[in-house]
Amino acid sequence: MSYLEFDKTIMINLQESLSREVLRTNRKGAYHCTTVVDCNTRKYHGLLVIPVPAIDDDNHVLLSSLDETVIQHGAEFNLGLHKYEGENFSPKGHKYIREYSCDTVPRTLYRVGGVIFSKEKVFSMYENRILIKYTLEDAHSATTLRFRPFLAFRSVKNLAQANGAIDQSFAEIANGIKTRLYHGYPELFMQFSKKARFVFEPYWYHGIEYPKEQERGYPYKEDLYVPGYFELPIKKGESILFSAGDTEAVPARLKALYEEEVHARTPRTSFFNCLKNSAQQFYFRPKEQDAYLLAGYPWFKTRARDLFISLPGCTLSIDDPVRFEKIMHTAIPALRNFMRDETGDPVIREIDRPDVPLWCIWAIHQYALSEGLERCRALYGEIVPEIIHYIIEQRHPDMGLMDNGLLYANGKDKAITWMNSTVNGRPVVSRSGYIVEFNALWYNALCFYTELNGGEAVEKIDALVGKISYSFAETFVNGYNYLFDSVSGSTVDWSVRPNMIFAVSLPYSPLTKLQKRAVVDIVTKELLTPKGLRSLSPKSEGYKPYYVGPQYERDLVYHQGTAWPWLLGAYIEAYLRVFGKSGVSFAERMLISMEEEVKLHCIGTIPELFDGNPPFTGRGAISFAMNVAAILRVVKLLKKYNSE
Repeated sequence: MSYLEFDKTIMINLQESLSREVLRTNRKGAYHCTTVVDCNTRKYHGLLVIPVPAIDDDNHVLLSSLDETVIQHGAEFNLGLHKYEGENFSPKGHKYIREYSCDTVPRTLYRVGGVIFSKEKVFSMYENRILIKYTLEDAHSATTLRFRPFLAFRSVKNLAQANGAIDQSFAEIANGIKTRLYHGYPELFMQFSKKARFVFEPYWYHGIEYPKEQERGYPYKEDLYVPGYFELPIKKGESILFSAGDTEAVPARLKALYEEEVHARTPRTSFFNCLKNSAQQFYFRPKEQDAYLLAGYPWFKTRARDLFISLPGCTLSIDDPVRFEKIMHTAIPALRNFMRDETGDPVIREIDRPDVPLWCIWAIHQYALSEGLERCRALYGEIVPEIIHYIIEQRHPDMGLMDNGLLYANGKDKAITWMNSTVNGRPVVSRSGYIVEFNALWYNALCFYTELNGGEAVEKIDALVGKISYSFAETFVNGYNYLFDSVSGSTVDWSVRPNMIFAVSLPYSPLTKLQKRAVVDIVTKELLTPKGLRSLSPKSEGYKPYYVGPQYERDLVYHQGTAWPWLLGAYIEAYLRVFGKSGVSFAERMLISMEEEVKLHCIGTIPELFDGNPPFTGRGAISFAMNVAAILRVVKLLKKYNSE
């Protein structure tokens, strides 16, 4: 049995199958995403979803879905599935599914009477192209396949409505057609590996619903245009390939192209391989010379903080230091540009946040731990001191260095930390003044700078480290032996939040052993869940564990009790620093609940966040880079402990 396999009982039960999504991406930021039964439940779903820079910086759904029909003796069996008003599903093609697996590629097996029919999908790694392989495994009489493409040609943020402005024209090309519904869009090329007959039969399908959008309080009904259908015969044992892309394919090359793409995949045969495969799906190369990490799918772009936090896990933890170096080669000039003249970056968003340079040093520190100080010094020996002196010289507009050696940041009027939800332009969680993880990162960065400098202490840096060794605990440790989340003058945030864990998890800490133990203890008691650390303790005022409702309500609870898997990485690291090898079995047990998730939501990956209370339902983006990266780092860390 495959690691990611679902039998008939799950597939025909829409309560079970519609909650399981599948995502395939390429390096250009394009993707294919739907449910395991190929019923779209989000406006972000589609067979071919691509960036269209000529229009905007959003992704756009060109080909929403493709309905397959098996025809024998004049009888038609439609394998498609769409949701309409009143919990009506049509044409209920899921009832023919016998099993679904998703190891190397997603594979669906259908049985229609005496016909056994399989479908496999691959999303091209470097082209905006979806490839679907159809194989007639068994049949006792002549069989014909019919395909109806459902076209959208709209932004993932909008929904299509029937209109008379579309361009219904098409042109025949090799084994298919090309068409474009609206000016400004690229043409959509739909082709087969063998000659197919296209019948022009234009029709609007009205009122297709997306329940995930309805849950989120957004418009959720759409009309999709079907230009007609393709039809072609298929013999027992024969495979036919379908291609949809924004460039024309060579039909004779489709089989070889498909096999090349399959060969390049990491088979998802284990929890680690699932996460490795997922990590590789965040790689983003809009231009040949650039390399980035996307923050998540389906709606996140590249964000500076997310990039640096995710980078070690998504590269070093899967033994790909070259990818780390390529992405840093793109990210460091962007950060330098901001530090020198506050210039933003067209691709890396939020590079102006004050903790971004600190997370950059943390990422470089992880590289040093993985690849060695000498290699790290050769590549990043200039940027680390550059960042340190940038902070010491107080050149960041929202952060300053105080006499006690700590960093003081202004977050009253805008969200400057990872807890970045806002309502009416104001941060929901106002974190300002001395912020605990900023200063934990700052202390670690200064110590790492000395280490990178060959252990030779620089007087100014050594003095800062000495100051922080005293002032950190003096500022943040309270009478209940946990750390304040932020301190601004006489105003202190007594909320029990997870950010204190970084003062223990980082390689260098200004806390004593007893203080570290106390922090781990309270985080374990009040914040730890099977899916990550809560963003706020249930004992703290304002605890809201359920991330549900319309956007406004979700913004209010985003960091008020929801659980975040990426923090589980820092927690386990801190736990092992305190308890050593005796904590390994506990850490391994914590990973079991995360392994469950790769089969429950978007299969093979981890969603953005979870409700803070049972049953800890997954919410938000279906695949989140910081989460995947953190768990990969934990897996590698545990492997190291076990090998020792």
